[in-house]
Amino acid sequence: MSKAITAGTAAVTLALLSGAALADDMVYAGFPVTVKGYSGSKTTSVSYTGQIARHVLHDSLKKLAGSGNGKPNPELKAKMMAYFGGKDAGREIIAPATKGPFAISQSAVDDISKGKNLSGKTFEAAVTGMPNGMIGPELVEFWIDKASSADKGFDKDNGYDYPQLISKYVMGAVFYNQAADGYLDEYLSADKKPNDKPYKDGAAYTGKEHSWDEAFGYFGTPAHTLKLTPKQVYGIAKRKSEAFADADYNKDGKVDLRTEMTFGPAYYAAGFDASVYDRSNGTNYLHTITKAFLDGRKLLTDAKGEKLTDEQRDRLKRHASVITQNWEKVLAEATFKYAGSVYKDMVKLQTITESNGDPSKQFRKYVKHWGELKGFALALQSGKNNLGETATRLNRLIGAGPLLLNASQVVDIDSQGNYVRDQGPDWGEYMLHMAKVQKLMIDQFGVQARNNDVTQEMQDLARSLGDRSSAEND
Repeated sequence: MSKAITAGTAAVTLALLSGAALADDMVYAGFPVTVKGYSGSKTTSVSYTGQIARHVLHDSLKKLAGSGNGKPNPELKAKMMAYFGGKDAGREIIAPATKGPFAISQSAVDDISKGKNLSGKTFEAAVTGMPNGMIGPELVEFWIDKASSADKGFDKDNGYDYPQLISKYVMGAVFYNQAADGYLDEYLSADKKPNDKPYKDGAAYTGKEHSWDEAFGYFGTPAHTLKLTPKQVYGIAKRKSEAFADADYNKDGKVDLRTEMTFGPAYYAAGFDASVYDRSNGTNYLHTITKAFLDGRKLLTDAKGEKLTDEQRDRLKRHASVITQNWEKVLAEATFKYAGSVYKDMVKLQTITESNGDPSKQFRKYVKHWGELKGFALALQSGKNNLGETATRLNRLIGAGPLLLNASQVVDIDSQGNYVRDQGPDWGEYMLHMAKVQKLMIDQFGVQARNNDVTQEMQDLARSLGDRSSAEND
């Protein structure tokens, strides 16, 4: 799909994208009901509102995690837990919210879908990249507890930015994991949610149709993405004034979060594509993933409510493979990018401290970027593939916490939930670790955008360190 597609070709008069059937085959909407014997009032089989509700819960949780005042705050913790583990009615949408002329339709989570949470969909395997062997939901709850007592989510003593850690990890442990390890994997088997039966009694969609829709919902891209450039899709997530017209596809004067908004995974895919738009090695993650979702959905519609043949399921699996491989690369690109950011922050911090300057402002940026690096590195490990030695190396290179200015680093968490710090590697060694992380992303995942590339620094840095250059965190 060409990146030169523009929003100018889009013109509709319907009230909602998910309402009446559409004749436009470039929009993920309006697919007809194919369930045999369906007698309800629905005119379309498309449904992924539960996934959009979880994107909103994620965005709101991230916002809350950065709202503490540096003192224990049980009320803030309880509110964050309501957005992570709760299902109660009445939760307002804290983010994304209306921003100037960028008007958003919904104001409450229930306006999108009722009874949804994040904890029940969070990857339940042990998170080996952090101490104590916590499973996914336990780790997020641990960070929520810490965030509730932190100053705007920032722990300067240990080097943690909790909004970034929570957000980036949830993008993998919920959105990526649910799609790649569930809906686009085991749910594609012949016996799991078959296409010749409704997903549940009375549903307007078949088992396979709804499973595919739910995976699409977790990617978090506007239904009309193929009519937009990556830059436009990126701008929608930022809620820029000039992006409102791109988002408001049905021209009703508001952005419907269910069908017209950009959320985390698609935001990063679009960001990498837009940043290398004019380069010969440019990426096309956003449109490649979206087109594979759309092509798979067309295949299911063409099956007309019948059980899929082996040939149809094989084709569907090929579309799923395109999606999951490119989605994994997006997470690897993000890990690559923020390893470079951490490296560059360390260069600046070294210059500041050597000149006896005040490093506090730059240190805050360093901690933010490290949180994004760590969160995405853990997210990358939450798919269906066991990354094995690659994950072990990644976790050792990054460590359980950033190298602090006093040369210490968090290495453990005690039984009371307190961080344990010890002597870390030399400053130059940890910088080399960041370059090695980038090299690992190139070697194992073939990343192409390579934002903030510092791999060219590896040889000189390793030479200056001598024998210490092979050191990694244990």
